[in-house]
Amino acid sequence: MGAIRKTLIWVAAVVIALIVIAILFIALFNWNRARPLINDKVSAAIGRPFAINGDFSVHWARNPDAGGISAWVPWPRFTARDISVANPDWAKRKQFARLEQIQFSLSPLALIGHTVDISTLKLTQPDVDIERDASGRANWQFAVDRSPGNWKLTLGDVVFDRGQLRVDDDVLDLHLDIAVEPLGKPIPFGQLLASHAAGNAPPPRTDQTYHFGWIAHGTWRGAIARGSGRIGSVLAVRNATMPFPLEADLRLRDLHIALEGTLTDPAHLAALNLHLKMSGANMAHLYPLTGVVLPDTPPFSTDGHLTGNLHPGHSVFHYEDFNGKVGTSDLHGTVMFTTAPPRPKLSGTISSGQLRLSDLAPLVGAGGAGKSGVSVRQPTDKVLPVAPFLPDLWKGMDADVHFTGRHIVRKAQLPISDLSTHIVMDAGVLTLDPLRFGVAGGDFDSNIRLDGSVNPMKGRMRISLRGVELKKLFPTVALMKTSLGEIDGDAALAGTGNSVAALMGSSDGEVRLLVDGGAVSKLLLEEAGLNIGNIIVTKLFGDQPAKINCVAADFDARDGVWRSTVFLFDTDTMTINIDGSINLASERLDLTLHPQSKGVRVLSLRSPLYVRGTLKHPDAGVEKGPLLARATGAAVLGTIAAPLTALAALIAPSHEDNNHCAALIAQMRQPPRAPPKK
Repeated sequence: MGAIRKTLIWVAAVVIALIVIAILFIALFNWNRARPLINDKVSAAIGRPFAINGDFSVHWARNPDAGGISAWVPWPRFTARDISVANPDWAKRKQFARLEQIQFSLSPLALIGHTVDISTLKLTQPDVDIERDASGRANWQFAVDRSPGNWKLTLGDVVFDRGQLRVDDDVLDLHLDIAVEPLGKPIPFGQLLASHAAGNAPPPRTDQTYHFGWIAHGTWRGAIARGSGRIGSVLAVRNATMPFPLEADLRLRDLHIALEGTLTDPAHLAALNLHLKMSGANMAHLYPLTGVVLPDTPPFSTDGHLTGNLHPGHSVFHYEDFNGKVGTSDLHGTVMFTTAPPRPKLSGTISSGQLRLSDLAPLVGAGGAGKSGVSVRQPTDKVLPVAPFLPDLWKGMDADVHFTGRHIVRKAQLPISDLSTHIVMDAGVLTLDPLRFGVAGGDFDSNIRLDGSVNPMKGRMRISLRGVELKKLFPTVALMKTSLGEIDGDAALAGTGNSVAALMGSSDGEVRLLVDGGAVSKLLLEEAGLNIGNIIVTKLFGDQPAKINCVAADFDARDGVWRSTVFLFDTDTMTINIDGSINLASERLDLTLHPQSKGVRVLSLRSPLYVRGTLKHPDAGVEKGPLLARATGAAVLGTIAAPLTALAALIAPSHEDNNHCAALIAQMRQPPRAPPKK
């Protein structure tokens, strides 16, 4: 028993002696002799030259912040001066980073487990160069040797002071010089949170303070870029719950970005919690910064709460409870953006209390310049938008967004009241299902599919129109104000092309409209039939509505030419048959109206009418041949018989007052079909 006791005493003495020798060795050894070895080992580990160019020294001190037995064991504290880390060969500048001094402590107990545990890393006057070339190579990506058997590195807090940061990002075309300087007096982070606008959820409060201010200047995409802000002094790399405060006000070209909040777990940029404001001339200009494909828009602004969790290959951002404007339209909602394979995805719910229809024009290709930078002007003689869609951009991002516009601000002649749609983008295929409008007291319900995965794209649409009121459909036409009745309609179309004009100009399918019952201005009908006497009587004694038996129209579309197979307007006083075509490829009209009065019409110049010209500039008139024949007949009679006899040629006898609508209505109830577009 005594021998065992003596052996244990000797073992303990040897261990203590070794520890003392190690401590004395570390304390008394000239560590500058170890610089070449350290430089070589670190250079090999990070894959590029590393050097301690100045003095390298070590002294011992306890770390009271360490837990357990580590708090009682002295830690070696290293100080290295004049540190440099080289850039890769392709970079514009030679050095990635230079520091006046680095100080850090190592946990001696962690070294036993092959772990280099640095609780605090203090950087003095860092000067850092951040570069990314046009091919996407980034100088902050180190070729770290992760082969088995290597030592593990863990890092706690990073403490820094004034410094310089240069950013040269050829992918974003962003070039900035950023200077970081200590503030005269640290500013508590919580004081700034009180300035947040009401209605936006602020980031959580923290005991951190702003210790440094920063100023940036440079260029973005060839235009002046500048910014300023504040940051804290301690970046907690290991503690994922310790927030790091940051504030920024950036002006990049026409964009203004202001943010304030916290960053936690900076080793992975795994948690953003920011109050974010943005404004600019066009939301499409955000693409170079965010990679999110957005449409061309009028000037915009937005204010909301941004949270984010960034992980390799799968980052998630939430922009919550935001309020914004696009043009004069207001926007509200919450959206989420994820970067998971196979493509980034934008999803969420957006609503508008007051939506100006002109602000939506870019969504349907009505001009503007987006990421492509190409602006297409709408020809002055065209109605259908010719600006191309950009299906190549659609393939870069998916979407699943619900949108509601409660009140539509539009021109008087366009009676749209509200809008709702579900937008889905999947692998370049855009679907609006449903796309609903309130139109003239009725409903416009549709689903639209545009396949941007092929070039030119293929489009299909189905449209249903129900309960649209005649008098509200043409609010600027005075004679329609006394009209009654509702319009129902259906359409099924398929087309090919990269713009609205191209799709409609190649459309195949069928379009049907039906009015079953109601009333219309009798004066309007008499003018259509050129019944002069009845027009005079109506003008003298007042306009009375004529009963509508039905209005039925059926157009067959082939290669953009819509031909009327049925187009009938039947009332108790008149029947109008319409035939002809509408060419949407050339936007030309070629319609002929054949009015037939019911009952005797005095001074009737009844003759076919025509509607020609273009959609933009239609030309309506009377067919001169039949009208000339009736006038010649009246003149001949006038020379042979009494003058009153001449009126006989201008008196239209009644046709049978048959109601032609029953069979037509049954036919029109059948759903239209759109053939597949080849």
